Amino acid sequence: MAEPLSHHLLTMAYNNAWANHRLYKACLQLTQDDFVAPRCGFFPSIKATLEHILQVDSFYLQALECEHRGEPPDTEAEGLFEPQEIFESCDQLQREQAQVDHRLIAYCSQLHDHQLQREVSIVRPGRVQSEQRLRLLAHLFQHQIHHRGQVHAMLAETEIPPPQLDEFFFAQESDLRAQDFAELGWTEEQIWG
Repeated sequence: MAEPLSHHLLTMAYNNAWANHRLYKACLQLTQDDFVAPRCGFFPSIKATLEHILQVDSFYLQALECEHRGEPPDTEAEGLFEPQEIFESCDQLQREQAQVDHRLIAYCSQLHDHQLQREVSIVRPGRVQSEQRLRLLAHLFQHQIHHRGQVHAMLAETEIPPPQLDEFFFAQESDLRAQDFAELGWTEEQIWG
């Protein structure tokens, strides 16, 4: 039988990848001008917001993976957290985000409830912060949801309709995610058991 909390974290990792898949399907329909156009949000464009999501995902996932392997934190990881625009196009960003999403699913798939209190070292300016795995993952998922919502709102200012992103957990709504799951190569049983 699956351990309840660690299985929930795994379903959240799948939900994250699924939501990113849907969001990027919409964003890939934008013109480059719409993708980079200045918009109202914490970050000044759809492109900049998606890059921030990817950078922060990479930053925290690297810390989690180092801890899992028993390695010290990467002192260069702090650079992943700095705002930077290194991707030219939406399809480049989408490929990178999908890779990070798969790494997060793989990480969460090996978790056990009794290990969720283990401490993870996170490199911060001038210090190393220590947080429990569970708290760090909860923060990571909340961060992703927060900024995806901003991209969703920015899409509403374009010709491309924002996708529905909240149809994940209900068993009787599996038909609403069936096409995406087929595109991602997933099954309901794979996620829910």
